[in-house]
Amino acid sequence: MQAVYFNGRWVAPEQARISAFDRGFLFGDGVYEVIPAFKRRLFGAEAHLNRLTRSLEQIDIQDPLTRVQWLDVINRLVSDCPSVDVSIYIQVTRGAPAKRDHAYPDPPVPPTVLASASAISPLSAKIRTHGAKAITVPDLRWGRCDIKSVNLLPNIMARQQAVAAGAVEAIMVREGIALEGAASNLFAVIDDDLLTAPLGPHILGGVTRNRLADMVKDQGHIPLLESPIPFDRLFDATEVFMTSSTRDLLPITRINEHPVGTGRIGPVWTELSQAFTKLKQQRET
Repeated sequence: MQAVYFNGRWVAPEQARISAFDRGFLFGDGVYEVIPAFKRRLFGAEAHLNRLTRSLEQIDIQDPLTRVQWLDVINRLVSDCPSVDVSIYIQVTRGAPAKRDHAYPDPPVPPTVLASASAISPLSAKIRTHGAKAITVPDLRWGRCDIKSVNLLPNIMARQQAVAAGAVEAIMVREGIALEGAASNLFAVIDDDLLTAPLGPHILGGVTRNRLADMVKDQGHIPLLESPIPFDRLFDATEVFMTSSTRDLLPITRINEHPVGTGRIGPVWTELSQAFTKLKQQRET
């Protein structure tokens, strides 16, 4: 099995052992990042690392590596992975003090750092042809969803609800607004406008979301509104899709038991999916 990067060393996954007092293990006190590579070429790495740095700053953990060091680790993981389409997982916790205490360790202890690689599975032919089902669930997450925290219990529970319902994703709804998925951002075509939730504390600023929004603005012929999506208007949408770094643009043709539009994949998703695939072919570090 491929080695992982763990606290400055390259070790087998079973040798990456943490202390019983690691704060990520005890409290979920840490952040993570996922960076894709397609055909072994990194896509959006700088934006992902910028988001990692911001998440660390927001919870007062010093970035353990320089940007050059992170890229060295990431590139080695991509190179050593048997797959050509690779997902890089990075996790940084507040480390392992001598005892369990809610307050931050004083003085600080070294953070625990993990980076690993796994294969990206492409969307199935069935989903690309017919789309997929999503469900809506109450948003039970905390108030700082813009921080990519390892504390993901509400997301996990929502995704499991989706799996139990025969769906691929759960759409989080808070105070009458459809915000985003359990692990993705939400886009909906309503009245010929393409809507997605504005950046803020209630959503994670997805790198794929941001790249897609920039691409749509540059193209100029599809009106894009970064605006709240009312839950009831979600069922008026003619198209819905979700975005993430490992699923790109995931077409949703059914929400709960209701078809989206005609219940078939629409022209906006088709056009943007093709354009985004071309964008991914550009080398970016």
